[in-house]
Amino acid sequence: MPDFDLAIVGGGINGAGIARDAAGRGFRVLLVEQNDLASGTSSASTKLIHGGLRYLEHGWFRLVREALAEREVMLRMAPHLIRPMRFVLPIEAGMRPLWQLRLGLFVYDHLGGWTSLPWTRSVDLKGDPHGATLKGRYRGGFEYSDCVTDDSRLVVLSAVDAAARGALIRTRTRCLRAERAAAWSLVLESRGRREVASARVLVNATGPWLGRFTESALQQPPPAELRLDKGSHIVVRRLFGHDRGYIFQTGDGRVVFVVPYERDFTLIGTTDSSFAGDPATVAPSAEEIDYLCAVVNNHFRAVTSPADVVWSFAGVRSLHDDGASKPQDAMRDHVLTLEAPNGTAPLLTVYGGKITTFRALAEAALDRLAPVIGARPAWTRRSRLPGGDFRALADLTTQARAAWPFLSESHIGRLMQAYGTRVSTILGSARRAEDLGPWLGADLTGAEVRYLMEHEWARTAEDVLWRRTKLGLRVSAGERAQLAKFMADAIGSNV
Repeated sequence: MPDFDLAIVGGGINGAGIARDAAGRGFRVLLVEQNDLASGTSSASTKLIHGGLRYLEHGWFRLVREALAEREVMLRMAPHLIRPMRFVLPIEAGMRPLWQLRLGLFVYDHLGGWTSLPWTRSVDLKGDPHGATLKGRYRGGFEYSDCVTDDSRLVVLSAVDAAARGALIRTRTRCLRAERAAAWSLVLESRGRREVASARVLVNATGPWLGRFTESALQQPPPAELRLDKGSHIVVRRLFGHDRGYIFQTGDGRVVFVVPYERDFTLIGTTDSSFAGDPATVAPSAEEIDYLCAVVNNHFRAVTSPADVVWSFAGVRSLHDDGASKPQDAMRDHVLTLEAPNGTAPLLTVYGGKITTFRALAEAALDRLAPVIGARPAWTRRSRLPGGDFRALADLTTQARAAWPFLSESHIGRLMQAYGTRVSTILGSARRAEDLGPWLGADLTGAEVRYLMEHEWARTAEDVLWRRTKLGLRVSAGERAQLAKFMADAIGSNV
């Protein structure tokens, strides 16, 4: 009998979501990730939970409908990680006409069914405070609703929940070879040691490594239908003081989001370009950074230059090629292919997908596999991610301030949005700041780092500073080195 029902390769949002769903149905699940969870594309998104407003003009109504419906599911599932945001869309002369924008936003408000978010309204940008930071040419526009999130924490918490339900999560573990017979035999390597595991089904959720994994581990040609597209983002100091985001039309037919980020910063993205090369080395090019700065400068009164960029990142989307000539026109929907030649062990390959619809993708994957591993009831639609079992974040935050009054308001707020009800596991019975020590830069404490190492597979300073938190924006090089030493010492003493 194989060791596992499902072996999933890839610890991004799709792999973690499938592992969580399958483990919750009682299947034996192994997930292996060659690096850290969410270390690829799943931590390089625009941090939005949205339907995809611009997808409407491509006629992708089914995708938008599903994403809008999932937006509500996600708000219930992770109320600590996901919060509503209003977006301002200025009317741009010579671009999409007023009637098209009005119609598209009307459809966007209604296509997904009931929504808890406010509907679209018209705004007078000459009189509205959210138009004050824009250039004087704008007279009117619209304001509509979507949501923002911490993408990498969604991945990590999905893996945490999968593990709590019985899945085995192996980070920094490569699948070197996958040999197919009546079951899959996998050769795994971790820290220089090799081992073998077996599974009834193999799931290729490697994202931009899909083609490379197919060649190296499966010993097959890379799929001809695989398309890799790159998206880049930049982060600058805060461009405006309010809580709205912006969505701007560009002269080349794209849209660019400008979003308040981590209290003191602004996130700007994304670009779209074809990609070829090693996904591990992907980074924004100078031309892409110039492009995003130019979009900002075309719309805002303040001037932004590449010298103002405090962080930039890029990700590679692994899409199922629909023949679109431009990267921004390529279909963003997920595609699942299942094949088992000559009755051998099945291989499920995952193309595409969006952060917003990862739960639905996982459910669809289990539906596809039902004839092979058996049908068991779906359960995730009404579920909560770890830490999300509360009614109102404001009430939970008030309770936390009373329990740990020695922490600043901003510190408590950050912890609540990252951990929700699990904050008590980090702070415990601490009665003074020293009880959480050492303090490792910004508001990062040893207590939080130990929690991340023990419960969320963090092993390096980068894991903590960029994927479990975004405190990389705030710590110095010296503080980063101090954190790395603290973690190395903790690993040496087995945490």
